[in-house]
Amino acid sequence: MSKWLNSLQPWGALLLRLVLGIAIAMYGYQKVVPHGALTRHVHMVAGIGLPAWLGYVSAYAELIGGILLILGHFTRLAAAFIAINMFVAFFTVGIHHGLGSFDYTLAFAAIAVMLLFYGPGALAIDRKIGFS
Repeated sequence: MSKWLNSLQPWGALLLRLVLGIAIAMYGYQKVVPHGALTRHVHMVAGIGLPAWLGYVSAYAELIGGILLILGHFTRLAAAFIAINMFVAFFTVGIHHGLGSFDYTLAFAAIAVMLLFYGPGALAIDRKIGFS
């Protein structure tokens, strides 16, 4: 049984990359693309006591990092940025608003950390070009 399950590991890594990548890219898209959304996000980040430039880093890390995870390219780097982003979100915002606001943040952070440690899996551009 475990041999069969082990043979499915590339599909598990792909599933985690796709789920996290799609979700995070959608959050990033909402912060970057609509008119005025990026400015609002930067002001929100500055409003919680962080440097305003981190608002840009946060929004683009989500959008670009999510797309990179979907593709399986620069997976570990994208996962690192997303994990940091999610932990900062947890400790600055989520922890103060109760379970309903930080459970997704922690789940996203855990998936990102797993991808950082595990890598992109066999079904990724990184593996095809020898970059993993």
